[in-house]
Amino acid sequence: MQIIQSIQNKIYDIRGERVMLDYDLAELYEVATKALNQAIKRNIKRFPEDFMFRLSTEEWNSMRSQIVTAYQSGNTKIQVLSSAQSKRNSSVTPFAFTEQGIAMLSSVLHSDKAINMNIAIMRAFVEIRKVLLQQNDLKEQLRLVKDKIGEHDAQLNQIYDALENILDEKAAQRKWEERDRIGFKK
Repeated sequence: MQIIQSIQNKIYDIRGERVMLDYDLAELYEVATKALNQAIKRNIKRFPEDFMFRLSTEEWNSMRSQIVTAYQSGNTKIQVLSSAQSKRNSSVTPFAFTEQGIAMLSSVLHSDKAINMNIAIMRAFVEIRKVLLQQNDLKEQLRLVKDKIGEHDAQLNQIYDALENILDEKAAQRKWEERDRIGFKK
């Protein structure tokens, strides 16, 4: 479970897709990022654009600043990120792999470690999907509660109006009964 949690921390939302970056995958597969990218380039036909894409410079700069900000709160992950990226050519942005691209990596990388890690990564994606489905279910339930509350508010307002009318009628009747009478008194 801990490995799935650590994998989930390496899944990012970019261009509306949940992706993992090449250096994170290389770290998980225990290979050099360069070796991973070379294996991909040798099998580039297996990785269409909806499986893998290169981040733009703007996306990469934005991501790096978000990652650094997220991990500056006392976590040692920032040192790992710095050491993993210190060897990277800074003018080359990383590849981002969608879930299908990561599944395709298992056909490119044949080590036992890569196969086992791919299974763990697929499980992490499934867990994320489950959480998102639960969140959507909760959102739907909240919407239904909000609609019910809106209906109840309207009904309560009608009840309050009816009570005010009854109280006004009672007050008017009391005033009528307590008025000074004119004429003969018994």
